[in-house]
Amino acid sequence: MRLLLVEDDALLSDRLRVELEQAGFAVDVAADGADAEFMGESEPYHVIVLDLGLPGRPGLDVLRRWRAGGNPVPVLILTARDAWHEKVDGFKAGADDYLSKPFHTAELIARLQSLLRRSIARSHGPLRVAGLELDEDAQTARISATGEMFELTGTEFRLLRYLMRHPGQVLSKTRLAEQIYDFETERDSNVLEVYINRLRRKFGRELITTRRGQGYVFGTGPA
Repeated sequence: MRLLLVEDDALLSDRLRVELEQAGFAVDVAADGADAEFMGESEPYHVIVLDLGLPGRPGLDVLRRWRAGGNPVPVLILTARDAWHEKVDGFKAGADDYLSKPFHTAELIARLQSLLRRSIARSHGPLRVAGLELDEDAQTARISATGEMFELTGTEFRLLRYLMRHPGQVLSKTRLAEQIYDFETERDSNVLEVYINRLRRKFGRELITTRRGQGYVFGTGPA
């Protein structure tokens, strides 16, 4: 899952980036409103964390421009403690949730996961597709038929989660790379193939099929 973190406090954004990546997000960071607006419009993010007190362009203005342009990405805004008027203004501008500073990262992650569940309209609990169960909190995957459990690296987890949320679809290498790597990481298709093969070794080659010249399809083979 790709996440845009918009925060001008360098110490806070550095800490959050590490903790959000550990939670399975591919994180890009913007430190001012103008950069945030451009990145939110041009990159395929699943969720955005938006501070309101930004240099260059206020966070509310950025949010309003996204919504006016038809950008539906879920947005969680960060506000000053007890700034109830910012919360109201944020919801009116199109925010999906808010969190007051200071906050615990565990609550931020829980709220982001809730936003993502609502955005893809799926229920709580493990993601179950094609005979696999993905535990997003523990970043593990279980083969339903045998009960065998596998721990996943951060990249394996992001890749498998995206595949499981798009079963039966032809997913190009470019599209997959956009979802599992952050903005600054070089998106090498050969590296992507390495991770596809790692998942195949764990869960069976038939689970992820290759479409020559098109990409990969998850979950069309035998479960």
